[in-house]
Amino acid sequence: MNKKHLLKLGFGGEVVELAHQAARIRAQSGLDHTEVLDELQKVQAAPQNYLGGGVYAELAAAVQAQRQGRASAELRPSPLPYGIWGAELIEAGALGQMDVAMRLPITRAGALMPDAHIGYGLPIGGVLATENAVIPYGVGVDIGCSMMLSVLPVDPQQLSSDEARKLLLRHTRFGAGVGFQKNQRLDHPVMDERTWQDQGLLRSLQGKAAEQLGTSGSGNHFVEFGTLKVDSADLGLEPGEYLAILSHSGSRGLGAQVAGHFTKVAESQLSELDPAARRLAWLGLDTDAGQAYWRAMNLAGRYALANHDQIHARLSGALNAEPLVQVSNSHNLAWKQDVGGQERIVHRKGATPAEAGRLGLIPGSMADPSFVVRGLGNPDALSSSSHGAGRQLGRKAAERSLSRDDLRRTLHERGVTLIGGGLDEAPQAYKRIEDVLARQRDLVDVVAEFTPRVVRMDTGKQDI
Repeated sequence: MNKKHLLKLGFGGEVVELAHQAARIRAQSGLDHTEVLDELQKVQAAPQNYLGGGVYAELAAAVQAQRQGRASAELRPSPLPYGIWGAELIEAGALGQMDVAMRLPITRAGALMPDAHIGYGLPIGGVLATENAVIPYGVGVDIGCSMMLSVLPVDPQQLSSDEARKLLLRHTRFGAGVGFQKNQRLDHPVMDERTWQDQGLLRSLQGKAAEQLGTSGSGNHFVEFGTLKVDSADLGLEPGEYLAILSHSGSRGLGAQVAGHFTKVAESQLSELDPAARRLAWLGLDTDAGQAYWRAMNLAGRYALANHDQIHARLSGALNAEPLVQVSNSHNLAWKQDVGGQERIVHRKGATPAEAGRLGLIPGSMADPSFVVRGLGNPDALSSSSHGAGRQLGRKAAERSLSRDDLRRTLHERGVTLIGGGLDEAPQAYKRIEDVLARQRDLVDVVAEFTPRVVRMDTGKQDI
C-alpha cells in the first residue's frame, strides 16, 4: 500500500510506519486495498476501540498518544514587531504573510528583506526565528536553494561567447526530471552519506537524486559565464577582471518531496490551525518527526551545494582552469543560531546569511549584475540580507505584459547571450538590483561585481 494513502487518512510522523506495517499484515491475510483502507479509517477515527489487542493495537496506541500530544496552534492576537528593509519595494501581500508568521506561538523574532514578495506560507525574503520548532514551508519547497561563484585564472576576453555557449550546452542540464546518464555522472561524497538510510522517504529518493546530481531546475535557476570585477583585495585576489562562473540551483525533486511530506505531517500534528497559517505548520524539534525533517532538510541542503560542485567542476575542468576562489551560500534553509542569548531556529526563505565577515552572493536577473557581499552581522535582521533582486511581476503577469522583442533588445543592449529562459524571467519582471542593495547598506558591504555574458536557463514556456 502506498504511504500517500495513509497520509491522506491523517496518519503522520512515526505513525505512518506503524499503519503501513499493519496494512501489509492485513493485506497478506486476504483483504483487498479498499477493505484495508476502511479498517485504517476506523482506527484513525476511534483508536480507543483497538487498544485491547490485535494487529492494530500498537497503531491505535500511537495514534492516541500523538493526538493527546498535539500542540496548540492558537495564534497571537497581533504580530510581534519585526524589522523591514525597503518597505516601499515590498507588496502588501508579502507584508501580510509576514504578519501571520509573527503571530505564531513559536515565533520569537523576524525580519523582512527588500527583495520580499509573496510565497507559500512565509514570504520569499522572510527571516523567522522560532523556539525549538521548524516550519517546512518556512524553509521552502526547494530546500537548500543556493548560489555558487567560481573565479577562474582566465582573462574574460579569452573565452568567446560562442565557446561559452557550447560549454554550457554540453556540461549543464535544466528542467523537471532531467538528469545525467550513469556514465556521465561525477562522484560526490554526499551520495554516500548514511543519512539516506535514516528513513524510508530518503531511501526512495536516493536513486533519482543520484541521477539528477549536477543538474538544475526550471524557473529562476541558471548557470552563466561572466566577468567579475574586483577592486580590492577582499577576495584575496589582485584587483582586475576575471572570468567567472555563477550558478543558482537547488535540491531538485528531493527537496520538494521532503517539503511536501513533512508539511502534511506537521499539519496532522497541530490542532485547530488557523487557516491563515495553514502553510506555516511546524514540527517540534523534540519530536521524532521534527528530528527526521531536520536531518532530511540538512541532507537536501548539502545535496544542493553538491549540485553546484559538479556544475563548476565540469565547466572549469573543460577550460582546464582551477578556480582561484569559490564563494557559495544557501538561501532556503533553517539554522540553529544565537538570538539575544538564546538558541533559536532561524528560517531564511529566500534570504542570505550575513553574519559579520561572511561572504555571500546576491544575484540580479539574466541581464543585470550580481554581487559578492560581506555580511555585517546586523542583529535586527537576524544577520541576514536579500537573496536577489526579488520579483515585481508574477510569472503570469510578466508573460502577459512583456514582449519578446523588448527582451531581445535588452539582451542585445547589455551584450548578453541567453540560452533558454522565458518572459517570466525577463529583467523587467524583477526589481532593480541596485535599488534593493541601496536598502540594505547596514546589512552587507559589496566586495565585487559580476556582469553576465552567456546565460543558460530552462527553456521555459517561451524560448527567446
